[in-house]
Amino acid sequence: MKDFTVRTRADLTEAVNTIGILPLFRNRIPGFSVEEHAAPSAWFGSEEGVWEWKGPVIRESGCAYGKFFGNKAAFVSAEWFPDLANLRRDGYDFDARYDDGLASAGDLFLYNLVNDSAPVLTGTLKETGGYKKSASGDGKKGFETRLTRLEHQCYVIIRDFVYLRDKTGKPYGWGVAEYTTPEREFGSAFTDRVYRRMPEESYARLKERLSILLPDAPERELERFLLGKERRNA
Repeated sequence: MKDFTVRTRADLTEAVNTIGILPLFRNRIPGFSVEEHAAPSAWFGSEEGVWEWKGPVIRESGCAYGKFFGNKAAFVSAEWFPDLANLRRDGYDFDARYDDGLASAGDLFLYNLVNDSAPVLTGTLKETGGYKKSASGDGKKGFETRLTRLEHQCYVIIRDFVYLRDKTGKPYGWGVAEYTTPEREFGSAFTDRVYRRMPEESYARLKERLSILLPDAPERELERFLLGKERRNA
């Protein structure tokens, strides 16, 4: 992949827009992550860096962000996300997936909760969905697993990170993820494109894009990256 260095928020926004598919963390494909291209000062440095820039970059680039690859987060630009969603959804909207027996009632419940409440913070999802443990130990299980699966299938994305503030108004701690669905976040810019092609066509386009970005990567690794756990004939 073309070499670049992320030193500023503008660098990261440009990388997301020009590369199109950019994992946050290092993975099985060497050099294919923000982590490997971030300057030390921008990756857990003493000043503001990648962790604080994630929300602004999502907003400024108009990209989708979520745990799309190997249960790890990635940025996917507006140009390429409809194809990724089409591939991962296998051409199904969520209601059709559920009606065909390809999604559980628990996943449907959480998906509807996100879609109806969006934008919604992690804590609010847990509370309103009954996932928080009570004093008696009650509470729905599987929140993280279901949410990660919905992200992997591109039915749910992270639209921003919200920071708690101290008495002076200064943000502190880690940003709290705010969730939505692509349909709610992007509207017709997404819905008019997501099912425009057959899933196999979207796969071919994405694979061609990665082959250009990563000419030295083995084909099997590109396939593994794109298809994830839901490996299929394509």
